[in-house]
Amino acid sequence: MTRRAYVYFALTFLLGIILGGAGAFFLTWYTGHWHMRFSRQHFVDRMRHELNLSDDQVRQLKQIMDDADAKFRELRKQTSPGFDKLREELHNRIRSMLTPEQAVKFDELVRRREERMRRQPPPGPGPPP
Repeated sequence: MTRRAYVYFALTFLLGIILGGAGAFFLTWYTGHWHMRFSRQHFVDRMRHELNLSDDQVRQLKQIMDDADAKFRELRKQTSPGFDKLREELHNRIRSMLTPEQAVKFDELVRRREERMRRQPPPGPGPPP
């Protein structure tokens, strides 16, 4: 009987670990905390350490990254209107199939998503492969 109690206790403990881990994973994944943003300084520090870069090479690396950032911003300016138009078309097509009550809820979901996206900084370039 005592052995059975220990087995139940161990199984309960193991189940708690599994459920807790799964809950933490889904919470961090769906709230966006799991996705790490690219950190330029972290990348530069890592390259300096891994490749033993000199101070001059670090300055050159930073300049290369500044140039790439400017190009990314320009490209984003050029492509954003097209994505915005496509997104609006998608939303309109979805609204057309919804009931009026569903459309109101859908508009609220879209508004909250857009608000969340505005709070986040625009995505920057990722580290080179």
